[in-house]
Amino acid sequence: MNPTPTVLNTFQLRDYNDLDWKKVLTLLIIVALFIRFPFFFRDYVDRDESTFILMGQSWVDGHLPYTQLWDLKPPITFLYFAIIIKLFGKSFFAIRFFGTIMVAVTALFTYGITRKIASKKIAFWVAVFCVLFQSLFGSLQGVMSEHICTFFFVIGIYLVVYKRQWGWYLLAGLLFGCAIMSKLNMAYPVLTLGIYFLSEGFAKNTLSRSIRNLFFMGIGVMLMVSITALPYYLQDNLYVWWESIFEAPLAYSGGKYHSPVKTLPFVFIVLGLLITGFAYKIIDFKTREAQLLTVVIIGILLSFMQTGKVNGHYLIQLYPFILIPLGVAFGKLPKLKKSYRPLVIALLFLIPMESYLEYVNIVSNKIKKGSLYNGEGIDVPNYILKHQLDTKNIFFTEYHIGYWVLGETPPTKVSIHPSNITRDELFSDLDNPRNSGMEELRYIMETIRPNIVVARKGKTIFDKKLVSYNTYIDAYLEEHYRLTATVGRGLIYQRLE
Repeated sequence: MNPTPTVLNTFQLRDYNDLDWKKVLTLLIIVALFIRFPFFFRDYVDRDESTFILMGQSWVDGHLPYTQLWDLKPPITFLYFAIIIKLFGKSFFAIRFFGTIMVAVTALFTYGITRKIASKKIAFWVAVFCVLFQSLFGSLQGVMSEHICTFFFVIGIYLVVYKRQWGWYLLAGLLFGCAIMSKLNMAYPVLTLGIYFLSEGFAKNTLSRSIRNLFFMGIGVMLMVSITALPYYLQDNLYVWWESIFEAPLAYSGGKYHSPVKTLPFVFIVLGLLITGFAYKIIDFKTREAQLLTVVIIGILLSFMQTGKVNGHYLIQLYPFILIPLGVAFGKLPKLKKSYRPLVIALLFLIPMESYLEYVNIVSNKIKKGSLYNGEGIDVPNYILKHQLDTKNIFFTEYHIGYWVLGETPPTKVSIHPSNITRDELFSDLDNPRNSGMEELRYIMETIRPNIVVARKGKTIFDKKLVSYNTYIDAYLEEHYRLTATVGRGLIYQRLE
């Protein structure tokens, strides 16, 4: 399909038709590095990333996930961090660099999928915006479980778009299995894909081939799931694997603060855009590729409804598949007038404003403190080491990446992520001696009795809704601790006795 005069002509590359995958990947890596590079030096961008780093470090130290430390995600998310730490040591730079490469490769395969239904120009800009949307607007500059699962899933979709042989479906199944074992909600789009392949077989009288391909795809998924279970089976810990990966997430999604109703406005908006595109024939629903994208989007939306909320980083899973039809739609708009082009170009350059601000931040930190690395998750541990405070018994209620910087572990397996303590619905699946969050918190404060507690200035230790937790720990800190130092927004408390 040759490029047509469209809004995308505003940005002129001379050789769209000469672009090969190597050139596209190179350009995407350059864009991703420019946007994400200043965040390589941040202590953390999202608290979940800090948790994944600690889980990866625990695995490197010889402990399977969920045994020494516990978190809600499946093990392949932690495997990414464990591999990076094993190869490069404690390196924020390496973790974020390879995350950047992962984002660029995800965008490359999004480009490949788009090429099936649109021109190279449209595909290229869809890929560029895929990088932008996976890297900006919130806490997306770190490496999230959504980045990892989307990486595997997009490659799997690319294979089923271009390939029809059973061997490729087996490989796609392995990739889908990796996606599910990175973030469990990806089982929903895999399920809707399976339903689509069956219906396609009925509609086109190719049912036997569809069943065969679906069978091998299912084999790939189950094989990957089984591989993650094998180490636990060999250690006679299979029940830990099952409870942590399958039962705990179901309990979490059924928590009192999660409701499918909260996701409905977002779901209706996305589905409304798709229906409008099909109704006005902006998107050709008759094509197999458009149908595949639709069932994937529906599957992801169903997973959001089951989870009962739509956090900003959840949208990483959706962006590649929603950007493709949006790119096709924009490609059919009339060519922009020349007078509007400077405005559009200016808006494009303003999109990475978060990155520009972070470049200023790291330069400022270098001038003031002599290091590009910044944030209380780094500054607080540095203060503790400089003043020779006891690091052996420490409790981070905030900035818990500090455990990694100090080479310490959280006081209990559940307290790796501070919010885990308050999730009462999870405790039945944690293989934990305590049965409730308050019991766990009392055990930490009254039995383990941390010598140092780190909190954040201007923020309650736990969610504002959790009045009983905040009342207890505030009173306990007031009676048994003194505020030793304030480092940035980090509060360092030392035990009195």
